[in-house]
Amino acid sequence: MLGWLKNRVLGVTSKNGGGSTARNQTSRGERKKQGGSSSKRNSRNRTSNTQRAPHPVAISLNETQHHKQLRVIPRAEHGISRTQIDDAALKVLYRLNKAGFKACLVGGAVRDLLLKRVPKDFDVATDATPEEVADLFRNCRLIGRRFRLAHVQFGRMIIEVATFRAAHDNSAAARQNAEGRILRDNVYGDISEDVWRRDFGANALYYDISNFSVIDFVGGMEDIQQRRLRLIGDPEMRYREDPVRMLRAVRFSAKLGFSIDESCRDFIYDQGSLLLDIPAARLYEEALKLFHSGHAETSLQGLREYRLLQYLFPSVVDHLADPVTSKFLELAMQSTDNRVQNDQPITPAFLFAALLWPELQQIAQKRVDEGLPYSIAIQKAATSLLTEQVRCVSIPKRFTTVMRDIWALQTRFAYRKGKRMQAVLEHAKFRAGYDFLCLRAKAGEPVQDDCDWWTQIQVGPKPSPAGSGDTDTHAATTRNRPGRRRRRRPPRA
Repeated sequence: MLGWLKNRVLGVTSKNGGGSTARNQTSRGERKKQGGSSSKRNSRNRTSNTQRAPHPVAISLNETQHHKQLRVIPRAEHGISRTQIDDAALKVLYRLNKAGFKACLVGGAVRDLLLKRVPKDFDVATDATPEEVADLFRNCRLIGRRFRLAHVQFGRMIIEVATFRAAHDNSAAARQNAEGRILRDNVYGDISEDVWRRDFGANALYYDISNFSVIDFVGGMEDIQQRRLRLIGDPEMRYREDPVRMLRAVRFSAKLGFSIDESCRDFIYDQGSLLLDIPAARLYEEALKLFHSGHAETSLQGLREYRLLQYLFPSVVDHLADPVTSKFLELAMQSTDNRVQNDQPITPAFLFAALLWPELQQIAQKRVDEGLPYSIAIQKAATSLLTEQVRCVSIPKRFTTVMRDIWALQTRFAYRKGKRMQAVLEHAKFRAGYDFLCLRAKAGEPVQDDCDWWTQIQVGPKPSPAGSGDTDTHAATTRNRPGRRRRRRPPRA
């Protein structure tokens, strides 16, 4: 039985011609006959930058050794149930399988299900090309140039479908720069080749919907059992292919509580500078995953430990030796983690404002020493600081605007009477600015009096916009004052 499953995984045809490869080819041929116009449309839509790898594909000695360790774990032994998989993902898997394609749940979803965690999303891998996936699903759109993907949308749920990928060749479908970083990766292959395009062993497990087994080519099941993060292949080459894998290692270690394997850990210390070649927009997305997944505090510790924080937020590193700054960032991370765990809304603007606050204060103080008022100095400092920061992590303007509001409110919390105080209380970002102020006070900054006063003003009676004075007497005087008599116009003749 196990031998038959292995043959099915690798696409080996049986003696009587009943192999999965033959079935796939027959199904595709029948589909072309039934829908010739659709097939022609797909052929026109395919770009010259996508191709399938020539077969047979040469496998290195290292890969051959790993294939000898192939495990096909039947349903009774792995514990993953279809009731744990989102209905939308099951629809995609079933339809691909019914159309004659191989379809597997892959990546973090399989890993999380084995760890008895709730997956955040469900990714599917298949031998269907993106255009063939689009032909099967009307609610599908194709995205990506570096990695061509199909997104199948069910309401607010998006199932990402990727085609099995193979080793690179010299065609336009796969390109690397001089340092080994992958610029394009659209060479298609089969499942036994696709596993080598994955990053960590724990993320390289496939849940096959055709027989509900888990396929393990590289010892990923053992990595999960030992709670270990281990790169597939040579660590240096894999990090150079995609330096963001260093950030992913820190994130998965913080999220899952896994240890980073020693073979993968040493290279991070020496080659973090490879992140300088990554687009700032992509680093922004990685920063959100690091700090907005409920483990921001642990992620920050990991970035500091592996000396990667300087490539995301370089201005922060010089201030971490200050105990007040260190405490302030720790409290900000804890606050964000608590809100994520309690399903409360969060915004990147608050955490980014906290990370850049120490440097902002230092720049603003220099402007104050030059003679500028503190409120103006904060604005000038914010402009110069954000201009430098977006070169590393491209924070969108909709969030930098909120960051500016939070910072500007810190200069206005000294107002305690009159219309200016009322304007602060009615500010759209008052609550975010107030929370920021209280974190500063808890960290040891000399703003505890301001924090206490604004806390009391929110729970006590609302102050009059006119400022100090007896509001009851003022109201009584207003009520007893006779109104102006309305002058009536004489009727027209």
